[in-house]
Amino acid sequence: MEKENILNKTMYNFSKGIEIMQAIILGLIALLVPTFLAKLIASVFGAGSVITQNSQLIVGSVVNTALIVAAINLKGWKKIVGIVTMPSVSTILSGYVFKSASVYMAYMIPAIWIGNFVLIYAYKKILVEKKMNYFLAGVVGVVLKVLVIFAGFELLNVFGVFPQKLVATLQTAMSTTQAITATIGVLITFVIYEIEKHTLKENK
Repeated sequence: MEKENILNKTMYNFSKGIEIMQAIILGLIALLVPTFLAKLIASVFGAGSVITQNSQLIVGSVVNTALIVAAINLKGWKKIVGIVTMPSVSTILSGYVFKSASVYMAYMIPAIWIGNFVLIYAYKKILVEKKMNYFLAGVVGVVLKVLVIFAGFELLNVFGVFPQKLVATLQTAMSTTQAITATIGVLITFVIYEIEKHTLKENK
């Protein structure tokens, strides 16, 4: 009995250690990817290249993957808060993704935070708690995230926050691009999720 308790405690501590490590890695991704990946893309492919001009697709997909992995693997909200909030701040401060529009995107931070939160909440509620279908959580999460962010944009636009010349570009960035990057994040995380499940089965 004592040996079993020691083994259970060891496994628990190991599991907690893995979770903390994942939280640190995902936090670093959320903080650094929007700045350094966008900068790296611009350096490698040139500022005027098609890839650089669409770097939001790459950066956004990586960030959404980090958000969903965090939703599935991290327990509690304290470890997740930074992953929810850091990407938008890092993206705007770096200026590589939104360029001259970055200063106006600062107004979008609350909507983006809420959008990230609802994406994570959908996975926690539907997949983690209720053990329902992975893609059901993905569809609900993506739709809610896009609706929240686009609604935030439209509300600010009604009050004339954004210059008219930038409205069309930002409207696409806060709707279509958000839907694409979140969907790609769902697909990438599904592969990670399946690998993790397969690994756990093999180790049992």
